[in-house]
Order: sequence, then structure tokens, then C-alpha cells
Amino acid sequence: MSDSHSKSGDDPKVVVVTGAGSGIGRAVALAFLNRGDKVALLGRRQSPLEDTMAQSSAAASAMPLPADVTCEDDVAAAFAAVAETFGRIDVLFNNAGIFPKSAPFDEIALVDWEMAVDINLNGSFLCAREAFRHMRTQDPMGGRIINNGSISAHAPRPHSAGYTTTKHAINGLTKAIVLDGRAYNIACGQIDIGNAATEMLAGVATEALQANGSVMQEPMMSVDQVADAVLHMADLPLATNIQNLVIMATAMPYVGRG
Repeated sequence: MSDSHSKSGDDPKVVVVTGAGSGIGRAVALAFLNRGDKVALLGRRQSPLEDTMAQSSAAASAMPLPADVTCEDDVAAAFAAVAETFGRIDVLFNNAGIFPKSAPFDEIALVDWEMAVDINLNGSFLCAREAFRHMRTQDPMGGRIINNGSISAHAPRPHSAGYTTTKHAINGLTKAIVLDGRAYNIACGQIDIGNAATEMLAGVATEALQANGSVMQEPMMSVDQVADAVLHMADLPLATNIQNLVIMATAMPYVGRG
């Protein structure tokens, strides 16, 4: 991780990272841990969360939380455990999501559509709602929610209606939280991430379908750069907010795409 992850002078933050067992979630969780924060790692399975913890020398400040973000009871229990163990919740990185099976629009299976909506949208709502509840009532009141959107919240890829639709919906969720959170010192922003080198985007790195029907290898960026950006958003005073941050590989075909 880069030097910008170092922390001095401030009390450690209590951070919840969803989807912390792999990819961007793992990189962000490690960044918070390695600079001295207390981090709750939320994911579906215990083993990947423990693997994330094992990569940090500060694992004693981590709390693995196996939970299904689509299950209301799981989410409520997980956030209650964080508040009980660490005393409060300062930051939620609302990251858990999937990229469902790609298909032309008229060939999208309802089960794939519903899975995208359930995890990417409903899961994000449930986690944000629970974080909001704790931030609203804790003392001192307030906190920050950072929703993981996507470049696809602005411009779709071919054959990605489920993913694109849910990521557009995250824009609305973010703005609603911004508005409703004002009275409670709750800030909410959205990070829209382009091609980061993760397992989920391994196919994009080699053969990404373009709007004109061609297939090309697309430039990628390190997940460490994404983690830097999330930490920058998290470290702003609550009176200041980055509403939307777009980060991508410089040469990624996004501007002009389509």
C-alpha cells in the first residue's frame, strides 16, 4: 500500500467494508487496517475474510463478519455486532456486488436479473440503512457512507443490462442518503470505479466486448489506487463531501465509449 495510507494524530476510525473477502473490498479493508483503523470485514463466507485478515499485520484490529447482504436479519446482526464491539460506526464502504452473466438484452434470464438487483441494489440499501441507523443515534452523531458505483453508472457495456441498471440505481440511493443524512451529520458519496485488476474483471483485461462489436484488451489499474481514493473520501471532515468520484485507468475506453 502507498504512503498515503499512513495515519497520524487522529483517533482510529471504525470502518465496515462489505465484500471484504476479495478484490476491491479486500484492498480497501487492508488499507484501513494497515494505517491503524478498526475494521469490520463483511462477506458471505468466513474463510475469505480470514484470508484478508491474514494479509495484514494489524489483524487484531479486524473483525470478520460472515453475512449475506441480501438478508435483512444478517445485516442487522452484523452492524449491531460492530457497534457493540467497537462502540460506534464511522465509515461504511458499501462495496459488495456482482457482475452477472453477460447476455444480449432479450436473452437475459430473470434469475440473473434478480440476482443483480438483490445483491447490487437491495444489499447496498440494507447495509446503508443499517449504517445510517447507527450513525444517527450514536454519540457523537454522524458518519460517512461511501457507495461503490461503477463506470457503468455513467456508460453501459454491451450485454450488461442487469449490472448497468443496478449501478445507475446506486446514484439515486446515494443522493437520497445525502439528503436524508444532512440533519444527522451523515455524509454520503459514491466512487465510480473503472477497470481495476481484480478477479471479477479478469476477462475485461484480455477480451472486452466493445460497443462496435469488436473485442479488445483494456488497460487496468491497481486496486491499491482505488483504496487510496476511498481513504481520501473517508478522511474528509463530515462537513465536506465528495459526492461522486470517478477513478479509472487513464487509457481505458470510457470517454467516447459507445
